[in-house]
Amino acid sequence: MRLDDYIEELEPDEEAERRRLAKEKSYAITDHLAEFEQRFDDALSGDTLVGSTSPSIFVGRSNYPDIPIGLLSPVGDEESAEEYVTDGNWYRQGYAIDDVLQRRTGLLNSSKRANVDSPSIASRLTPSVHDAWDGFVGVQREVAIADRPVDLEIGLDDAPDLGLDAGTDVATPRGPRASARNAELRENPYVPRPVKKTLEDDDWQAQGAMTYLYRRGFDVYDINSILSAGALGEAKQRRLVPTRWSITAVDDTVGQYLRGRIRNAPSIDEVQVWANEYVGNRYWIVLAPGRWEFELVEMKAPGSIWNPDPHDDVWMASASEGYEGRSSYVEETAGAYYAARLGVLEYLESIGRQAKCLVLREVSDDYWAPVGVWQVRESVRNAFEEAPGSAGGREFGQRESLAGEYGEAETFHDAVSAVTTQLPVSLDRLRRKSELAAGLQSSLDAFSGSKTP
Repeated sequence: MRLDDYIEELEPDEEAERRRLAKEKSYAITDHLAEFEQRFDDALSGDTLVGSTSPSIFVGRSNYPDIPIGLLSPVGDEESAEEYVTDGNWYRQGYAIDDVLQRRTGLLNSSKRANVDSPSIASRLTPSVHDAWDGFVGVQREVAIADRPVDLEIGLDDAPDLGLDAGTDVATPRGPRASARNAELRENPYVPRPVKKTLEDDDWQAQGAMTYLYRRGFDVYDINSILSAGALGEAKQRRLVPTRWSITAVDDTVGQYLRGRIRNAPSIDEVQVWANEYVGNRYWIVLAPGRWEFELVEMKAPGSIWNPDPHDDVWMASASEGYEGRSSYVEETAGAYYAARLGVLEYLESIGRQAKCLVLREVSDDYWAPVGVWQVRESVRNAFEEAPGSAGGREFGQRESLAGEYGEAETFHDAVSAVTTQLPVSLDRLRRKSELAAGLQSSLDAFSGSKTP
């Protein structure tokens, strides 16, 4: 499809529902929390949640290395526990922001404190995390490595603290929290054979174990939980990893593995522009012939939670890497960088090609609450696939997506110039922020393989 035709089909639908203000949404969340309180009272037997089902875990980072660790469990909706797990299914189901927040406010975080190296902060002489299969830490690890939600009994010290922690742009929001006294398994969880293999090998470094699981069909969401629970790596090096850190660590590690897979692959032979839009985030992905390079540029609208001053300019951030990758952590775009890079590398590896890649992320004020970096990962992944929410349609009040199709351009210069007409910043400002865009005039031939018209 010609690029100008492609962009024309991405114009806003003026009849679509526009912005839903955070204040309006907050009323729905308040109502949902009230419903949770009633379900919690019904599920409680004394001070124990009997028949609780935990599909996932949470590891915090406050007061590191003595951190909060939690079992996440839906209250009153145990039969649908898998629907509360943060993964690509949320995108495929077309979850809007309020859908995500309702899932999180229905998920109780029963937590205790533990040291990252030891199950008990009361005694540094207790076994290391590597040996912990009893107590709260052990139960949490069983939940993390199991292939499906696990039935538990959780003893609580107090009533839940009702509320929503909005979280960050990396980790998902968190709902009600309660201090846990203990937790016991009510079944023997099934652990997949590849996970057993990584657990039993005490000399396997974490990076190798992660890529092994990925090659065996485990998605990054599964690997993240296993790493977070201290169940990957050399035995003496295993420790609890805060969820926010483990998300980025897995995206980065798997991304490096995929970059190695395409290192000697032939280049794509045309300039492609892919686009997708989800929960108030719009993505443009420009692929051009050449050796692997990657850059993410983020633009965040004024008057949003990311850039609160309505009279301010569009906030911009960027990070990039060359053929050899990066030697330092990305600070400015943080987890979004690794999540977006993963989606691009998965696509290139699937077609056996490499390319230069520029990802442009526009965050509008429709993105009124953070839902986690998973939406970045899935939006980029699915830009190359079918559009989200096929069953529920596009009920996001957003512009239509052409996910799964791309526009062709003669040169990288043409592609970026055309895409900039759809961005909230000028081409000149984009050039000042983007290393790839800044090199348009001086090294266009290297990007496009042809002379500038």
